[in-house]
Amino acid sequence: MDNGDIESGAEDEFPQQGRRKYRPVVAHDRAVLEMSSMDPGSSSSSSSLPRRDVPLRNIKVGQQANEGPDAKEEGSSPRHADVNGSQKESKLELFGFDSLVNILGLKSMTGEQIPAPSSPRDGEDVSITLGHRKTSDLKLGTMMGVFVPCLQNILGIIYYIRFSWIVGMGGIAESMLLVFFCGLCTFLTAISLSAIATNGAMKGGGPYYLIGRALGPEVGVSIGLCFFLGNAVAGSLYVLGAVETFLKALPAAGIFRETITKVNGTAVAQPIESPSSHDLQIYGIVVTVVLCFIVFGGVKMINRVAPAFLIPVLLSIFCIFVGIFLARKDDPAEGITGLSLSTFRDNWGPEYQKTNNAGIPDPEGKVEWSFNALVGLFFPAVTGIMAGSNRSASLKDTQRSIPIGTLAATLTTTALYLISVLFFGALATREKLLTDRLLTATIAWPLPAIVYIGIILSTLGAALQSLTGAPRLLAAIANDDILPILNYFKVAEGSEPHIATLFTALLCIGCVIIGNLDLITPTITMFFLLCYAGVNLSCFLLDLLDAPSWRPRWKFHHWSLSLLGASLCIVIMFLISWSFTVISLALASLIYYYVSIKGKAGDWGDGFKSAYFQLALRSLRSLGASQVHPKNWYPIPLIFCRPWGKLPENVPCHPKLADFANCMKKKGRGMSIFVSILDGDYHECAEDAKAACKQLDTYIDYKNCEGVAEIVVAPSMSEGFRGIVQTMGLGNLKPNIVVMRYPEIWRRENLTEIPATFVGIINDCIVANKAVVIVKGLDEWPNEYQRQYGTIDLYWIVKDGGLMLLLSQLLLTKESFESCKIQVFCIAEEDSDAEGLKADVKKFLYDLRMQAEVIVVSMKSWDLKVEGGSQNDDSLEAFTQAQGRITDYLNEMKEAAQRDGTSLMADGKPVVVNEQQVEKFLYTTLKLNSTILRYSRMAAVVLVSLPPPPLNHPAYFYMEYMDLLVENVPRLLMVRGYRRDVVTLFT
Repeated sequence: MDNGDIESGAEDEFPQQGRRKYRPVVAHDRAVLEMSSMDPGSSSSSSSLPRRDVPLRNIKVGQQANEGPDAKEEGSSPRHADVNGSQKESKLELFGFDSLVNILGLKSMTGEQIPAPSSPRDGEDVSITLGHRKTSDLKLGTMMGVFVPCLQNILGIIYYIRFSWIVGMGGIAESMLLVFFCGLCTFLTAISLSAIATNGAMKGGGPYYLIGRALGPEVGVSIGLCFFLGNAVAGSLYVLGAVETFLKALPAAGIFRETITKVNGTAVAQPIESPSSHDLQIYGIVVTVVLCFIVFGGVKMINRVAPAFLIPVLLSIFCIFVGIFLARKDDPAEGITGLSLSTFRDNWGPEYQKTNNAGIPDPEGKVEWSFNALVGLFFPAVTGIMAGSNRSASLKDTQRSIPIGTLAATLTTTALYLISVLFFGALATREKLLTDRLLTATIAWPLPAIVYIGIILSTLGAALQSLTGAPRLLAAIANDDILPILNYFKVAEGSEPHIATLFTALLCIGCVIIGNLDLITPTITMFFLLCYAGVNLSCFLLDLLDAPSWRPRWKFHHWSLSLLGASLCIVIMFLISWSFTVISLALASLIYYYVSIKGKAGDWGDGFKSAYFQLALRSLRSLGASQVHPKNWYPIPLIFCRPWGKLPENVPCHPKLADFANCMKKKGRGMSIFVSILDGDYHECAEDAKAACKQLDTYIDYKNCEGVAEIVVAPSMSEGFRGIVQTMGLGNLKPNIVVMRYPEIWRRENLTEIPATFVGIINDCIVANKAVVIVKGLDEWPNEYQRQYGTIDLYWIVKDGGLMLLLSQLLLTKESFESCKIQVFCIAEEDSDAEGLKADVKKFLYDLRMQAEVIVVSMKSWDLKVEGGSQNDDSLEAFTQAQGRITDYLNEMKEAAQRDGTSLMADGKPVVVNEQQVEKFLYTTLKLNSTILRYSRMAAVVLVSLPPPPLNHPAYFYMEYMDLLVENVPRLLMVRGYRRDVVTLFT
């Protein structure tokens, strides 16, 4: 706000007192001393009410603002607030900052676009700036927000109906190894999760959000969709577990006949009853539909009810352990020995057997078990560590609750599993462990029903969590707007993802129809392991790069632990099933490829971008300041986009410049720098330069040219280019070739300022030791689809380090020029050894692995006049016209010098003109032009050495020489090398 605004505001506020003069703020001003406590949201005054001065009050933030129309601040500008709450706040004139930090302004740092609130209720933190008491929703702490959900998801169906079976199949020793192995994987993943989750604010999406922001949108979406599938399939796992337990507790509820299997290895064959698969399917579908309707009721109800599901789980576990200690005293069932050392020894080693699809030992069973298979069966029992991160939006302090709650739940359940292995191994015989699928209910004290209720409620609660979390994960992926195909699942902020919930329920029902628990668990395992590997790799990359933004509050992490965690995830995947691993990785790769092709670009500041940056810095340092060896030399063209004329609107540079820049790269490798100069003052044209740079960058992408765009603001083109040629680039990545269009229109458009600018640019390149390539006939330059035939002719006059030869070879690598052949014309004096020169050039080209025809052209001395009959009529006419223009220009300079009493002046500096030398230069260019027209009239492109501008000659003369050189040549490249070789004979 400037002084005029303040004065006008004072006049509006005090119409009866007239214009109040603005008083500068001084250091001891009371308004300055109390600036931190002033309230910016004073109530607006009605113009119809009387005004009176009141002393300044000290208003604390968060208290009620001054009320009434009389509130006014002495020594500072008055504030206005309309009925909608919009404010016009005073500024510190020197700094231009608000007198109070606006909390809404800080939210822009999270990437959210938050509009100004129209009322105090529209903004979450508006009450801080308006002085009203803030009201917020109930937030969850560490216990109820993270620990309880993680514990509920980890302690599930596997522990109740599969864990004792795993101990019987794998023995105590391998079961403890199994628990430690899987627990270590999730523990390391929890550490990585804690580090990433405490490095900043988290949005919805849980691990998808963390992985996507660390590894990029492609990796995030691919792993996020797999994790979504894992959660959806996990819902079916919990539903089948609940139904199987219910049918086991109440066999009469079954619709179809139960499956009866004889136990292997027993003295007397005993029938083992298992629920029918059709019953599992029917009841499973019904339960899934009921749960789906509950989820449609809203997440608030689920969050209130879900913690209550954990109480029966903990009670049932307590009853199981009590039953273990009381088993010997309570006349146990057959096969239960109580805690016995001999039973412990008998169950120490593994005893893998064949089973049927229901897991019952069967000598003719088709399922073979091993340690690897047990890993796949047991690993879902340690998953669920992401439940806390999925609730990040409902936590009071995510950076404290997620690490403590997740790690506490992981360590608690791992310890419980290890203790349970010892107790189960010493409790019952191996036959009992393998045949009693509900051993936990058999030994529970006082009634098995407690365990049945605990199993059913825990599995239903976990299924609710899956059917609640999976749709929100899918909606979070859709809301990021990376894949257009997922737009159907988008939801507004705060709304329920009904479509995503319905889609998740259909997937869950499809898995329930399969009906086999042991076939579903490996699929879930792969998707969860893939997600855990992504979290570990994210932390590994961020920790290894250690960017300035990597400042996690959780300090107990290291990149080696994350790398070990990721490696364990991959190892476990292959241990379980290499076929399932290949399928899951292939699915993630297909999604990654699809996202990279069809997905929208999203710049989330991911770790790969940081890795590329650090790799570039390290590569730049390794290159050093020494010159690059010719074997490693790459052209880095600086494309000067000055059009030397008018271009169509919204076209930032000549359309064929990018096509030519691509011709200077081999297989697209290399970088081009497109530069344009904006005439004017930098302070006035800075925004115009940014807009022009963005437009030029868009043009480069449209032309599929690897390069960057730069716009420089300078008072003149000469000064701007001089600054560019000195400063552009870093180290050995500075541009080494300046490419620009030849100004063919300078005489036709009467652009008298072009000669001095053009010659100045060439001289600047020579001083800066940059090679120069000037393109004549750019309008006719072919694109990648226009195939050329004929020859690429090189007129090799002076040593250029092999740049002209290298450019011709690069042209041959393009489809448009691959059908052409190279001809090298060596210009020699008439009395030179033409045959010896030809043999030397052929040997040189052979050693360079270049195929070209060598032609030696002998000429008379360059300063001798040739008979007109031997020259082209058009060239002679152009030569005569150039002679006349130079004579006229020279006479004008002489007249101006005589009139002013000074020496000859051109382009603002003194020049020395040797008329005989000028005529010699004209004849030289005439002869060379005639030679080109004689031998290369049908050539696809002609390359010729660029002569340097003669010293102390007017720029106008040099342009005449160049015009005569390029006369009637449709497509010509004038090349000047620099003081180094770009090709080498040696390997």
